Amino acid sequence: ALVDKLRELNLVEKIIAVGHRVVHGGEHYSKPTLINDDVKNTIESLAKLAPLHNPANLIGINACQLAFPELSQMAVFDTAFHQSMPEKAYLYGIPLELYSKYGIRRYGFHGTSHYFVANQVAQLIKKPIEQCNLISAHLGNGCSVTVIKNGKSVDTSLGMTPLEGVMMGTRSGDIDAGIIFHLVEQLGYTVEQVDALLNKKSGLLGVSQLSNDCRTLETAMLDESHAQSAQAKLALTVFCYRIAKSIASFSASLTELDGLIFTGGIGENSSWVRQQILKQLSLLNFHVCDEANQATRFGACGNIATKSSRPCWVITTNEEWVIAQQSAQLLS
Repeated sequence: ALVDKLRELNLVEKIIAVGHRVVHGGEHYSKPTLINDDVKNTIESLAKLAPLHNPANLIGINACQLAFPELSQMAVFDTAFHQSMPEKAYLYGIPLELYSKYGIRRYGFHGTSHYFVANQVAQLIKKPIEQCNLISAHLGNGCSVTVIKNGKSVDTSLGMTPLEGVMMGTRSGDIDAGIIFHLVEQLGYTVEQVDALLNKKSGLLGVSQLSNDCRTLETAMLDESHAQSAQAKLALTVFCYRIAKSIASFSASLTELDGLIFTGGIGENSSWVRQQILKQLSLLNFHVCDEANQATRFGACGNIATKSSRPCWVITTNEEWVIAQQSAQLLS
């Protein structure tokens, strides 16, 4: 359908390359990469770390190679921006040989989004990105918080897979690993059932028992006659608390902080979620301006903090632009 549309618009001959978002690049890729058979094999081998994403990314790559065999295909990896994390941030507290032999470590995701919004803020405050110290919260069905020191990612909430970190739409985020043993040994769950539970049935959906969509939950929460109003509010309250806690913990990575960024479908559009998070960050001198917060939605960007507060920006992310820009740079 896409190829037909491009032909209809007489745009096929104007395309110079195809850029692909690939979620997991492991330690192999810290930059945009020209796709060849070796790169495809590596993406496939990393599918065990991102089973919902990397196989789908490969389908897109193969389809585009068939549709545009004469064009260069570029991979831009979600994990690449986080390859600047130090050992203290990416290592788990498990035997070191599990990292050295099998690559079990924290990788992080949403890298293109955090990279884009950080650079947008650098332009807004007229400061070189290399001098910017920021905390970025990408909040959508998948969520991650990243701390950016001197323009580079030094820690992030997502781990070896996109399951770690804050509570998300259907993913649990951080849990006591002992719960997994309890589910299997005491409650009779299979490993496959635990996987489905934590990845597809938890988070906002699991706590609310209603939906993983923030809009649906906010509507239910505000309607006290709704049968699941209380559970919707509980899910959103837990969601906001865990994000605020993550943001506060990341301040330990910095000695100065230029401000906080909200992005992603929820971060860009839910004034209620942003307000609840900022109310719990007053110790870091974040205070929301209600008027600015309500006005900054649906594509509107800006600072939603009061004048006496540390800045807090809402920035509409544009991962596609980063992929296009980096693919063009690699081609040249």
